[in-house]
Amino acid sequence: MMREFLPCIAMIMVQIGYAGMNILSKLAIDSGMSPLVMVTYRQIVATIIISPFAYFWERKTRPRITSATLFQIFLSSLFGIAGNQCLYFIGLKYSTPTIGCALTNLLPAVTFIMAVPFGMEKVGLRRKAGQAKVLGTVMCVGGAMLMSFYKGIRIPIPDSAIHWRYVDSITESGSSNDKVTLLGSLILIASVISWGAWFIMQAKVSETFSAPYSSTALMCLMGSIECGIIAVTADHQVSAWSLHSSIRLITSLYSGLVASAFAIYLMSWCIEKKGPLYVSAFSPLLLVIVAVIGWALLADKLYMGRICADSHGAICRPMGQGYGDEREKQC
Repeated sequence: MMREFLPCIAMIMVQIGYAGMNILSKLAIDSGMSPLVMVTYRQIVATIIISPFAYFWERKTRPRITSATLFQIFLSSLFGIAGNQCLYFIGLKYSTPTIGCALTNLLPAVTFIMAVPFGMEKVGLRRKAGQAKVLGTVMCVGGAMLMSFYKGIRIPIPDSAIHWRYVDSITESGSSNDKVTLLGSLILIASVISWGAWFIMQAKVSETFSAPYSSTALMCLMGSIECGIIAVTADHQVSAWSLHSSIRLITSLYSGLVASAFAIYLMSWCIEKKGPLYVSAFSPLLLVIVAVIGWALLADKLYMGRICADSHGAICRPMGQGYGDEREKQC
């Protein structure tokens, strides 16, 4: 019985890990760190961490790596690492963390739309199963859009007693004060589309190459090379790669260990067990967790409209997907 809940527990752990990454990344960027350099370090650390597991745990069971497999993993790294992560942090530079997380909530809907043409999901609007999935998708998008434009009243709760005082000394003028533009939102949406494409691509990889540690190691290695090329092209200064600040070093290590090596492995495993749409359905949980951590450590304020809208997306899409899948099993 417990095995049935393992994918759910794994995905909740992934969202908690991503929440910590979002908080630390915000602080690192505020300290003046280049987002592209941060993503590159993240993949390098992830490659170093996951490679020994891939070698020792899967060397006897790993399927043969063919040129077709390498090409699929390359596409997976292109969409899931270079495309998704680089676009997300570039878009965040011209937007706000709130809008960034809100638009990330579009991921389940985007993945669902992409999965239908590839035959990974069936709509069937004449059946209750299909109607539940579509309704959950629409409500998920509605929650994301509501959160983008409606803040609501401030929740009257006292400030956290464990405020992280270190944060007060990190900010650097001009490092993250870029103007909020439509371009920022469009780049963030492109990031979500790229992430959705990764879910679809990773499902194909899992079908032909059932070795999650090895595929994750190869993907992180390719991603570190791709992101490194992008980072060097965007900024030629050697000083951009400096890790003199402790928050930059901590962010690089944490992001590589938790948000890449740990998270990508768990998501790849869950995609193999449950499919891409199941994994993407947990993304709306991220902002709820980020909001709570932000209140506890960064003295951020909580607003009713945004919490309700994100909770709306976090609950409705998985419920619609779960009900639809259950009805399909009964048919």
